[in-house]
Amino acid sequence: MTLRRRTLKRDKFVRLAVYQPDIAQNLGAMIRLCACFGVPIDVIEPCGFPFSVKALRRSAMDYADIADITRHNDWEAFLKCHDASRIVLLTTKAPKSLWNFNFESDDILLVGRESAGVPTKVANNSDEMLLLPMPGGGRSMNVAMSAGIALGEAMRQVGFWNET
Repeated sequence: MTLRRRTLKRDKFVRLAVYQPDIAQNLGAMIRLCACFGVPIDVIEPCGFPFSVKALRRSAMDYADIADITRHNDWEAFLKCHDASRIVLLTTKAPKSLWNFNFESDDILLVGRESAGVPTKVANNSDEMLLLPMPGGGRSMNVAMSAGIALGEAMRQVGFWNET
């Protein structure tokens, strides 16, 4: 299911994909992030909550109305739509730092479930796996915050901020 709200005038987009989100508030925050940055977001279902305006209202507010959201029934449906793009998974299990990676303009940044990340088959289908270093010693950051940091860095590298 596609909910196209707005199309920006760029040939290629860095995208954000969210694999089976558990917490509506985190997905809402990522929808808001993508709406503000003008970046498409893919939601790979099933979600751990009913995907509805009501479930997302508190965190996404009215930003869902201007976000470019594409819903996919499952992982396989997502792959069929994005087989030409590089999938970059953000995970605490990655060997490579986000800060030592060169993003491309059509990369898809993928984040996993808050409770479990992504299954092995999803990790194995990713082209790259990146870690967001946490020198303070924490186990992991909030998924929406991690997505925002990574998306901002990817957009900086591909020159998005030079266009605005």
